[in-house]
Amino acid sequence: MLATLFYIAALIALTSTMAALTRANAAHALIYLIVSLLAVAVMFFLMGAPFAAALEVVIYAGAIMVLFVFVIMMLNLGDTGEDREREWLAGRNWFVPGAMAALLLIEMLMVLGDSQGVTSGNAVSPKAVGIRLFGPYLLAVEIASMLLLSSLVGAYHLGRRFIVRRGEH
Repeated sequence: MLATLFYIAALIALTSTMAALTRANAAHALIYLIVSLLAVAVMFFLMGAPFAAALEVVIYAGAIMVLFVFVIMMLNLGDTGEDREREWLAGRNWFVPGAMAALLLIEMLMVLGDSQGVTSGNAVSPKAVGIRLFGPYLLAVEIASMLLLSSLVGAYHLGRRFIVRRGEH
């Protein structure tokens, strides 16, 4: 049964990733990408890595949403952006990603309802993860944080130049 659930989640991940790659509309692509990340989280959970599944949801799906909202706010598209956003929020645009997310929810509830949970058998505390990350991998973590900060500053300056060229302030 777990193998079947894994293959269903993998199929949803592949389908939604392909849909994210083929959408011309950025909002639709983002919704499909989030469904893909949720499917990957389910796959991590089914493989016995609940901590990795939680990190997948919190860090990737959450961070992508915040970044997308930040970009929309930074570009400030005005009335045309609001009209386009109303069109994006139409119910027909939410049907397929909503159905995939509902299938993943049903799948997760079935797995959680199963009394024989699949785990690696080793409990890892958040303290142990922090010690491991900031021990031998301290330099890599700091370089990644500096890269993310510099990309955020660069995106702000590029967006600011774009808005100033349009004559808005």
